[in-house]
Amino acid sequence: MRSFPYKNAGKPDLRSPGRYLLWLAGAQRGTLLVAVLYGCIWTLCQALTPFVLGQAIDQGILPGDFARLASWVGLLVGLTVVQSISATLRHRASVSNWLQAAYRSAQTVGHKVTRSGDALPQKFSTGEVVSTTASDAMRIGEIYDVAARLAGSVAGYLLVTYLVFQSSWQLGLVVLFGVPLCGAGMLFVIKPLQRRQKEQREAAGKMTALGADTVAGLRVLRGIGGEHIFVERYRERSRATQLAGNKVAWSLADLNAAQVLVVGVFSVAFTWIGALQAVSGQIEPGQLVALYGYAVFLVSPIRTAADAVSRFIRAHVGARRIIDVLATPSAVHDAETTVPGPAAPSALVDSVSGVVVAPGGLCAVVSADPAQSADLARRLGRFEDAVLREAEVRWGGEVLHLMPLREVRSRIVVSDAEPQLFTGSLREELDPAGRRSDAEIMAAIDVASAHDVFDGLENGLDDEVTEKGRSFSGGQRQRLTLARAVLTEAEVLVLIEPTSAVDAHTEARIAAALRRERGTPGKTTVMVTASPLLLGAMDTVAFLKDGKLQAQGTHRELLDTVPEYRKVVIRGEGMDGHGGTTAAAAVGANATNGVGHLESNGGEA
Repeated sequence: MRSFPYKNAGKPDLRSPGRYLLWLAGAQRGTLLVAVLYGCIWTLCQALTPFVLGQAIDQGILPGDFARLASWVGLLVGLTVVQSISATLRHRASVSNWLQAAYRSAQTVGHKVTRSGDALPQKFSTGEVVSTTASDAMRIGEIYDVAARLAGSVAGYLLVTYLVFQSSWQLGLVVLFGVPLCGAGMLFVIKPLQRRQKEQREAAGKMTALGADTVAGLRVLRGIGGEHIFVERYRERSRATQLAGNKVAWSLADLNAAQVLVVGVFSVAFTWIGALQAVSGQIEPGQLVALYGYAVFLVSPIRTAADAVSRFIRAHVGARRIIDVLATPSAVHDAETTVPGPAAPSALVDSVSGVVVAPGGLCAVVSADPAQSADLARRLGRFEDAVLREAEVRWGGEVLHLMPLREVRSRIVVSDAEPQLFTGSLREELDPAGRRSDAEIMAAIDVASAHDVFDGLENGLDDEVTEKGRSFSGGQRQRLTLARAVLTEAEVLVLIEPTSAVDAHTEARIAAALRRERGTPGKTTVMVTASPLLLGAMDTVAFLKDGKLQAQGTHRELLDTVPEYRKVVIRGEGMDGHGGTTAAAAVGANATNGVGHLESNGGEA
């Protein structure tokens, strides 16, 4: 029984497609050598069969020697049995090599995706990455499938050349030079095939990317009546991919025709020369039969070589695409890890904005430009090390990006504004590590006020979540994502607009529940939001202007003292001529009081 996933084979060689393919070969050298061994045994048995048959004719049938005939027939039967067994084992090992190379490539790309942060989404679309793992990885595997047959064909070709030389040096030269020349003659067809396969791969990648993006945004497209526009775009991409595929098919047809022509001309010429030598008495009748068998056998090495070149071209194109993904510099890494994380809950200090997040309690970040507060949250979560080298964040007095990434990820959790759900059971979705009990999961559901999600689920937590959670509304997906974040019980939890898609009553319940759940020593919560309901539940609020800390205090204090803050939060100036708070500001105050009112009534709106 083989365990999966495969063990880490080390850092892949990304200097060129050829070097990457060699790296894959080294990672599976054991099964690759076994496949080559069985491939050679299998092909050598085929190459020896005409020789044994010719000897049986010359030494057994023609002289009437039954004993000699029986011994050669026995040897022929033995070759057949060995050939059958080795063919089965060769095929098994070859398929294993194919799948190993394909899945190791997919696994390597998967690891890259999970460790690259935002680097890959900024360079490639989701469809392009999916196409790389689903299509290119399988094409790479094909070359390791054909490797055993190619090695066996070379061994068989050399053996047949030697055996033919024993019968006729002229025919031996024909085999020695004719077979390589036949293979070289097909290079004129293979070169256009390589170019057309590259074009077809690029067209297919663009079509997959467009299809993935269209499916992801289908709900929005239907809402604005834009389906027909993207359908037409997909048709155009599909048509371009089809035309590129047709060109590839033309080149493949030319290659197959060239194989038939070249192999046919070689076989006819080889057999004709042998027949002339048999008529002139230079070779025996049995040797002529063997020569005809060699001619039939040599068809296989020529075709295998052409097939191997065709597969190598596809693998080369696929390896180039995979290298493009793997060579993308990761946004975060552990290469410069030099300091451990703080032993106890500590303050987070952002040098760019000047914000200091004290350990414990709830802190909100508000900015007139939401992108600036979101950037702060991403710095606190260590999403891009390159940014942190210039905009340093300290945690407990030490530089955040110099700490072990695994420790940072386990202690600081960022829940983004765009909720992402994956296929699987709801229980696995909320608790991927499987460490929480159902009671704990339901408690987190209660914090996120997401009980309505179960109204449409027949199996509760065991119900299957569809791809990207499309069966849920936007507000339900957002609350499920919040419940998942709460379940991590992270030391520092950073929430970016966690309630932007829910109504005011639900938002008030969430604010009260978050305060109960996260407002304890040892748990720090940073929330990027401009919602008065959430801000009223915070211990402190940091207000940013032009990315810099302008004021910090409670929500009520900032409403009374910072006009720009009040303008952002309640969408109005809110100041009378005497500096007093008008009705607009009172809205924020009432919203703040509303949290306590809802909480005291059991969270019911």
